[in-house]
Amino acid sequence: GIETAKGAQAFDLKEFWHVGRELPAGHKYESSMPPNIWPSEVQSFKDTFLELYDEFDKAGLKVLRAIARFLKVDEEYFTDTVRDGNSVMRLLHYPAVPKPTGEHIRAGAHEDINTITLLLGAEEAGLELKTKDGRWIPVVSRPGELVINIGDMLQRLTNGVLRSTSHRVVNPAPDRASHARYSMPYFLHFRPDFMIEALPGTVPPDEQPKWPPISSHEYLQERLREIKLK
Repeated sequence: GIETAKGAQAFDLKEFWHVGRELPAGHKYESSMPPNIWPSEVQSFKDTFLELYDEFDKAGLKVLRAIARFLKVDEEYFTDTVRDGNSVMRLLHYPAVPKPTGEHIRAGAHEDINTITLLLGAEEAGLELKTKDGRWIPVVSRPGELVINIGDMLQRLTNGVLRSTSHRVVNPAPDRASHARYSMPYFLHFRPDFMIEALPGTVPPDEQPKWPPISSHEYLQERLREIKLK
């Protein structure tokens, strides 16, 4: 009942638990990245999700290396930009929807704030993405596959060459309304002090960048306010 997609009036029908990066005491990003809160009621919760967080981190860097090759920059360009980045793994629960919800849906149409998103497929349907011609199509991932979105930070960095992925999670069909939906996106972020400004070669001659430079941390705070999480 809090998070609301940018520009929307109706809040999302979801709740989540965040797992962030574990930093040693006195780390320079300590003020930007608060410590995790670990539940003691679930044995092995911390160890399980820290291991998964690390695996997401490694997989994300592999994807970024491929993106770097596409952008014709050094393959290791992104390695430093995301080192100790403010990445978040979100354990998402969309409760069952047994009654009409009016304009509220599980997640309103939006683009992710971060660099790229890696998503483990959910057992329940509902995720849709918007095509270039404005159609919404369902996203179905098979076992072992990840869904990967471009986020707004990477869109800014590439001056719109790589466009942020518009997506939403619609309410279940009537025969699945009594079923909750769970999913686990990993929002890979740049380090807080990384300046997001258009990469060389992404701005056409005689044009200005579409967006001014901004630090990753400043941009994150700006966007969190827009979706009512700040």
